[in-house]
Amino acid sequence: MKENNPYFVEIPRALPREVPVALRVLGWGEIYGGFDPGQGEQQAARCIDCGNPYCEWKCPVHNYIPNWLKLAKEGRVFEAATLMHETNPLPEICGRVCPQDRLCEGDCTLADGFGAVTIGAIEKNIVDLAFKQGWRPDLSKVRPSGRRVAIVGAGPAGLSAADRLVRAGVAATVYDRYEEIGGLLTFGIPPFKLDKDVVRLRRQVLEGMGVEFRLGVEIGRDLPFADLLGGYDAVFLGTGAYREVAADLPGDDLPGVLPALPFLIANVRRLLDGGAPTDAQLDLRGKRVVVLGGGDTGMDCNRTAIRLGAASVTCVYRRDEANMPGSRREVKNAREEGVRFLFNRQPLAVLGAERVEGLRVVETRLLADGRGRARPEPVAGSEEVLAADVVIVAFGFRASPPPWCAEAGIELDDSGRLLVGGAGRLPFQTTHPRVFAGGDTVRGADLVVRAVHDGREAAAAMLEFVTESAAKRRAKPIEVPAA
Repeated sequence: MKENNPYFVEIPRALPREVPVALRVLGWGEIYGGFDPGQGEQQAARCIDCGNPYCEWKCPVHNYIPNWLKLAKEGRVFEAATLMHETNPLPEICGRVCPQDRLCEGDCTLADGFGAVTIGAIEKNIVDLAFKQGWRPDLSKVRPSGRRVAIVGAGPAGLSAADRLVRAGVAATVYDRYEEIGGLLTFGIPPFKLDKDVVRLRRQVLEGMGVEFRLGVEIGRDLPFADLLGGYDAVFLGTGAYREVAADLPGDDLPGVLPALPFLIANVRRLLDGGAPTDAQLDLRGKRVVVLGGGDTGMDCNRTAIRLGAASVTCVYRRDEANMPGSRREVKNAREEGVRFLFNRQPLAVLGAERVEGLRVVETRLLADGRGRARPEPVAGSEEVLAADVVIVAFGFRASPPPWCAEAGIELDDSGRLLVGGAGRLPFQTTHPRVFAGGDTVRGADLVVRAVHDGREAAAAMLEFVTESAAKRRAKPIEVPAA
């Protein structure tokens, strides 16, 4: 290093090894490997510890980023992993799937001019190394409180809540209708972004901490919700957002129009089972695929279609690239893998006689109306038809609360999200005093890291609730029968 030159000038921003495009589209493995020996420490050393850590404030769980970067720089892997877990119960997962370019790294002081510190890659690398070397959360000083909480949904919100509850001595039992934990971490996010062994390892870690999982159990079908209310001190709902936003286009009922989530889930299930793509919706070989939507789910569909052998994949988005809601990294990856992007195009109709044959679109221009995000307006006379055999709709998802919520007096807002907090209630407490909720079932479809935040904070509120309830029961006068 040249004398007096800051470290971040001499050492450029670098990501871990990346599988070459020609190879990665042939399989389903994660495309980013680990850092070379010493590279992770080098990248962590680029942090300038700026004093006002914008990265930490932009992170939804407010990770102690400069602090654990310093530990990582010094090679103190176990201490860094321990500090990461103080704020984030799922750091190895967030390190893989968070859109760091829009969060911590986007607000890094070095982002303009020198390249942001590779925060997400370091987070992933540290936890992977720590687990490999035998690190596990230390619960040796935790004492059982005698309190019990049921968690419905083993997605990121439910897993986060379970982690925090068992750390406080509260027994946590997690129910989920799927046969594996993770929710959409397992069944929605493709394995080239999140290897399923990573989620399986997190299950082993949580079970080692004392979390009990009851999988393949659907509340309301296999077990009445009333049984949870009767058998536990409190209940947390993390049931997610699985209800698709419909395309509402003429022809959207034609064979060949696929909703994004069932398409992604079918493929992950096929991969978990180790089988060939026998499901008709996964038969994309040689077909022209059009994906509607510019979020991360749309990118997942784009890149999945490429790996399923589509002849071409076109992503249609009604705004420009700068206004895409998804991760810039995912857009880059999709483009590298052969996806064609058509910006400023509004779908008008799916065309075809007996199945999909094309998609009619119109060009748009963005108009700023002073009320926030620019609004797309169709350009007269700019209609065109895109040839297509398959159209995948990735317009997002809405909260999907179970029907027994109403029976239990748990109120929803007009869009179907569970109402939490408010006057006279604890954070994340629903209108049923013993039921709490968080993640997508409260927010609508959102980032994994925000679901992690909600689970963590809801656990703190539940801990306060069950502690106060126990204190009130202890303080209740004993009634002595009359002689």
